[in-house]
Formats: sequence, structure tokens, C-alpha cells
Amino acid sequence: MGKIAEAQIVGSLSPDGDVRAAARDAMTAALAMFKRGRPILVVSHFDADGLTAAAILIRALRQAGREAVSVVVGKGESPWDPEVIHRLGAHEPGGLIVADLGTRADPVLPGCPTLVIDHHVPTGEPRDAVTISGNGLDPEPTTALLAWWAAGALGDQADLLWLAAVGLIGDMAEGLDFPEIAEAQVRWGKTALRDATSLVNAPRRTATADAGPALRLLLASDGPKRITKGDDADALALHAAKAEVRAAMDVAKRVPPAIGGDVALIALDSPCQIHPLIAQQWRGRLKDKIVIAANAGYRPGWVHFAARSASGRDLIAFLAEHRPENADGRYGNGHAQATSGALRNADWNDFIRKLGFPQAQVQA
Repeated sequence: MGKIAEAQIVGSLSPDGDVRAAARDAMTAALAMFKRGRPILVVSHFDADGLTAAAILIRALRQAGREAVSVVVGKGESPWDPEVIHRLGAHEPGGLIVADLGTRADPVLPGCPTLVIDHHVPTGEPRDAVTISGNGLDPEPTTALLAWWAAGALGDQADLLWLAAVGLIGDMAEGLDFPEIAEAQVRWGKTALRDATSLVNAPRRTATADAGPALRLLLASDGPKRITKGDDADALALHAAKAEVRAAMDVAKRVPPAIGGDVALIALDSPCQIHPLIAQQWRGRLKDKIVIAANAGYRPGWVHFAARSASGRDLIAFLAEHRPENADGRYGNGHAQATSGALRNADWNDFIRKLGFPQAQVQA
């Protein structure tokens, strides 16, 4: 399957063969570096894969007697942002786990022992960190599945397998060649897992992007039906979030694409994170194009975009070729055929004008 784990501090943890054992070994190495008596911070993305990865790790750590605290990045945030770094540092953590947020060379908290778990194309090798990466494996495990494998170092995590399945479905849909998802579907039900994934993914696409209700349910539930059939405030919040996103999608689906060369641009203006969904929908209809759905309304002063292609084109390489001078770490991350980014308005205007869409510039 390829390389799954490597540790810049303790040496190679990527034996050929059993990648699941390699993930457990990497977790063991990271825990040995973490300082006892201080909390372990689990910092994650706010989609289904990131949230389920965080839930798996926190539940396994707490069951093993370790203090674990979740920090979910907010709308437009990155753990490398100064304000987020300050928020993390206030916990005075003994260890840091960064899940589903990319793999960069720069440490999030310099001097804090760190475990990085991720499956996106890396932009650098983390310094002074243990890394569990699914990128390049075939099939490619999502962060939640990597986290479930790694959590095996803390004991049997069979009861948390449904969380890994939700993460897999959220990022990669179904039909993946992993025995874990087949096992989860038999035990908890294919429909229940799919419906729970849709609900867990909904809040991060809303205007407020409050993933709190979803995370609380993932931390407390014994299976997906607690999410799909629940009638408490958190469960109802997920249904309301899904309705909000559905309404925003109904508007966005009526926006026609502008075509220029091998690029199709869909210009959106919504506070909801619907641009990845719109790009994915048009990808199937414009199979010879690079589809870019750009959302000028998601966050003031920024244009967030998602790029998709059914042509086999390497979108990360494409964006690297057209990278604006002032683009930061938010630009061009993800996968070869499914990537995304965010640019400040002035940088977006430079980027999109050079792509041949001057009419898509926004007020800087």
C-alpha cells in the first residue's frame, strides 16, 4: 500500500506490509513524547471526516485515562493562524494532534510534541512531529480511518468503527475497498451511516459553520441512529442546518457556468459553504473542463473556491501554475482531482483575470 507513517524524531514507522500496525506504532511513538499531566489537544477540521477523527481520538484517549480536549477550527480558519495558535497555546497542552487539516512543514505550536494525521497531498514534511499520512495509498484511507487504526494503540476500538465509516462516507462516498466500512454497514446499517454522514456534514456548510452540535453527538452517541433519530437540541440543529444548506443549493444550482478555454467558472455569492457541492455537480456535466465554483459571499474580504475535474487533470498542479503572488497556505490544498482554496479579494481578481475571466472580479 505504500508509506503510511513516518516520524522525524524517532525514525521510520512505515514498515512495508501492515499499515494498520504502522499507524498504531506511530500513535505509540507520539504518546511517548506527550507530556503527562497536561491535556492533549485534538485539533480538527469541521467536516464529517475531521469531526469523526476527533471523536475517535478523544473517546479513545479518555477511555485510556488521558485528558483530551477538542478544538475545531472555525469558518475560514487554519491552525497556523496567529489567533488560532494563541487559542491553542492557552491550554498549555502536553501534546497536540492535528487531524484532517493538511500536512505542512511549519509546526502549529513550536516545541509542543505533535502528531499529524491526514490524507491530503502534503505541502511539506512536519518538523519535530510524528506523521500518519494516507496520501498515496491505494485505496486512500481518510483521516477518520487513519485515526481509528492509530487509536488501536490504546485498546480495542471496535465500538467506534461507525465513526470511521462516517468519515469515509463523508470524504470518499461509498464503494471503497476497505473491510472496515463493510463491517460497519453490517453492524450499524448502510442507510443509517449514510444519513448520519449527511447530517454531520451539514453544519459546517451553514452561514455560522457551528460544528458544536455535530461534535457533541459524535462524542456521546453509540451509533448513527442516535444522530438520525434523535430529537434533542443538537440533533434538531443538524436537521435545521441541512435545510439551510438545501435552500442555498436551490439558488446556486440555477447559476450558469462561464466557459473560457479548459476552465468553467461558476460565480456564487452565498454565506453557506456550497461551492464544493456545486463544483462537484458541474464536474459530471462538464467532463472535459476544470470546474471552479467561486463563492464571494462566504467570508467578507475573501473568495473561497472549489475546483473539480473529471478529465484526470492534476488540479493542485494547475493551481500551482496559476498561484497569485500573495496566496497563503489556504490556496491549492486537497487532492489532485478535488482541491480548494481561498484568496483575498485583490489576489482573487489577479488570479481570475489571468485565467481569462475579468468579469468575475470582485470589489477589492
